[in-house]
Amino acid sequence: MTAVDDRPASPAEAPRHRPNPLHALLRNSWRQLTSMRTALVLLFLLAVAAIPGSVLPQRGVNPEDVRDFYTANPDLAPVLDRIGAFEAFSSVWFSAIYLLLFTSLIGCITPRLRDHVRALRARPPAVPKRLERLPQHAVVAAPEGGVAAVAETLRRRRWRVAVRGDEVSAEKGYLKETGNLIFHTSMVLVLVGVALGSWYGWHGNRLLVAGADQVFCNTRQQYAEAKLGPRVGDDLPRFCMQLDEFDAQFLPNGQASSFNAKVTVDEDGGAPRQAEFSVNAPLRLDGANVYLLGHGYAPVIRYTDRFGGTQTSTVPFLTTGDIGLTGEGLAAFPDANVDPDTGERNPDLQVAFSGLYLPTAPQEPPFVRSAHPTEQNPLLDLVAYRGNLGLDAGIPGSVYQLDQRQVRNGRLTEIGAKQLRIGESWTLDDGTTVEFVGTERYIVLSVRHDPGTMLLLVSSIGLVLGLMGSLFVRRRRVFVRLLPAGPGLPAGPGDPDSGSPTGGSSLVEVAGLPRTEHPGFAAEFAQLVAAIGAGGRVGDAGTDPGAPARPREGAE
Repeated sequence: MTAVDDRPASPAEAPRHRPNPLHALLRNSWRQLTSMRTALVLLFLLAVAAIPGSVLPQRGVNPEDVRDFYTANPDLAPVLDRIGAFEAFSSVWFSAIYLLLFTSLIGCITPRLRDHVRALRARPPAVPKRLERLPQHAVVAAPEGGVAAVAETLRRRRWRVAVRGDEVSAEKGYLKETGNLIFHTSMVLVLVGVALGSWYGWHGNRLLVAGADQVFCNTRQQYAEAKLGPRVGDDLPRFCMQLDEFDAQFLPNGQASSFNAKVTVDEDGGAPRQAEFSVNAPLRLDGANVYLLGHGYAPVIRYTDRFGGTQTSTVPFLTTGDIGLTGEGLAAFPDANVDPDTGERNPDLQVAFSGLYLPTAPQEPPFVRSAHPTEQNPLLDLVAYRGNLGLDAGIPGSVYQLDQRQVRNGRLTEIGAKQLRIGESWTLDDGTTVEFVGTERYIVLSVRHDPGTMLLLVSSIGLVLGLMGSLFVRRRRVFVRLLPAGPGLPAGPGDPDSGSPTGGSSLVEVAGLPRTEHPGFAAEFAQLVAAIGAGGRVGDAGTDPGAPARPREGAE
């Protein structure tokens, strides 16, 4: 006989959920990325990644320094260039750290902001059963008005209060977490501001000499050096500028006291207008700001060639860095000695003068440094060269310094040196003459547009305010319970036997709990107890308010 199983069939077991390994990996990776520890590590890495941009020359700032670095380090430079060290702030690795930090901060802030909003909207927690277990505890006589009076006292001291029957809960110090969130949000805004300035900002430097024939228009070709963001085209704000006058005041020891530049500005084809700006007061234009970086002198040199042709050049002499504004420069005349009949130009008869200008030459030699930045005894020391300047070779070079390679290979020959005062001339060996006519002033301009400047200012203020709130605000809680006077409890000032006119017999049990380390909470709690009990302290069922706070188990 076959046995029959008459047991009831068990319900079908629900299929077990197998976690997706990819989902688990993504979830854990997101948690790690949005943790505060990761954000701190990324912030440190960003600071480390910025070191090459500060130590090594950057191609977008000064390509000539990059070229010199290649010449001095022919083996190391190509390796650094392959990893983007000469364009550090636009490299892949810097951008990756930047974006990861941006994402990490947003991931940290979003849940904390949500929780903080919930905490602000929620009522303070209920009063614990065993108040004597809290770090601060006291029993005082109840004020007239009972629970309502206690709640009003706490509200006047800017505590968030919740009344539940004969119990009062109060909490204070939410600005600590608010400060944390403002600090981290401001850090994100700093990253956004830097990104806006990097993508949509631009800047350029230009030397501008005073004079009606020296007009600067805002085009990329007229800048000595310029850097445009990747989202910026060549269509820059249209304006032109002419330096009318530059006034510099100096103290007797040579220190500068004030600078002021007067210019004529023509914006976008409008009517020309007069404007002034100085070092700490830039010129605000539509779409750009003009800053004054430096100044100096531009000697006016007139050269008369062997055919009687005259050329006049106003040459800016760059200052050497001393307080007397000693300048070095180069006056080149590549079109000199052109035959007026045939128009033939002999490249081997080009002329250049390398010089040193002293606004105030000392009374005795050596004449190598100016004694004062003002023109009290101007002196121009020139060295003349004749030959091929190498301008037709297509090799880029500086317009402020002589190409010494042309001298070393014999294409340029030094033909003499002479010191000239204003109005003096020098006759060279071939009968040509050079005259020191006078000087003009020049200024060095920095024209900039940074759309993230205002955002950086606001976020920097937010960083300071948020950090102050995070460091100096402490979260703490106070709980109050109204107790009737009875056996084992001291009578309050409202007890009939005490002679109090209120005729009450209630006591108030007060306890405090600092949520974070707060050395001054004991003194604050003592003042609060005195305010609640109207100065009438009856007893202490726990810790003395003047004693240091100590944690206890089962506080809530």
